[in-house]
Amino acid sequence: MEHETAGDPITGLKWTRRTTEKIARELANLGGIEISANPVGRILKELGYSLRVNHKTIASGAGLERDAQFKQLASIRDRFSQRGLPVISVDTKKKELVGNFKNPGAAWNKHAVAVNDHDFRSQGLGLAVPYGIYDIQANWGAVFVGVSYDTAQFAVSSIEKWWRYDGHRRYTNAQELLILADCGGSNGYRCRAWKHELQQFSNRYRIKVTVSHYPPGTSKWNPIEHRLFSAISKNWAGCPLDSFATIQNYISTTATTTGLAVKAYIDPTIYAKGIKINVKQMNQLNIRKHDSLPDWNYTFIPS
Repeated sequence: MEHETAGDPITGLKWTRRTTEKIARELANLGGIEISANPVGRILKELGYSLRVNHKTIASGAGLERDAQFKQLASIRDRFSQRGLPVISVDTKKKELVGNFKNPGAAWNKHAVAVNDHDFRSQGLGLAVPYGIYDIQANWGAVFVGVSYDTAQFAVSSIEKWWRYDGHRRYTNAQELLILADCGGSNGYRCRAWKHELQQFSNRYRIKVTVSHYPPGTSKWNPIEHRLFSAISKNWAGCPLDSFATIQNYISTTATTTGLAVKAYIDPTIYAKGIKINVKQMNQLNIRKHDSLPDWNYTFIPS
């Protein structure tokens, strides 16, 4: 079930691609555990899973590639985990308007908190851009709250800071790093700036960086969504995010019964939008594309 689980980053609701009948058959085949589909369903509900309806998000003709990529992701993850190498899941959480604005959800209070009747950005302190790094093996998260734009430079800068602050201390002898990311946004597979910045990171720290992308329309399977972002959303549900310090505090105090710990940082840097990376710069990258689905799986070699 480890690689078959997806979840909502806001509510924490989880679901799986497998049916209860298939799970029951697999338990019988792998461990000789005789169980019917109904008890499997009850156990899944106790673990937080739920039945999900279909959503029209998958483009026609891409199903086989998606299935192959999920298998590729599972294989790469297992290979890194078995060798004790760092595996991180990254993404940008929903941008938050900072100020005395309504925040979805409910919190225990004697009286309702009064907030602005309209969410005008001009009445706020700015827009918070939380970029998260979730260390899958350590169950540890770092969130860098930007104050400007969600750019590739900001994304890789956050990963580099995580490596400086925690990663290289936790994985002292690691010479390789695996990054699991969505297909779009500041860490998308088509983003030249993302690849250019990752090559610089690889060069500076002399570490091989492998990137595997979740296929389009499947970002909910990215572990950071339901293991980190959902916990943060629950922690500040119903509480106005009236300052950057408040946001940092809520993120830093996020914890779960499974032992999740999170550290939050404010990144005051103003990142420029629209930085163009030309073909000549791309040709200078020391990048090795994998044989299987090379657009979604590639490795940077230090040069």
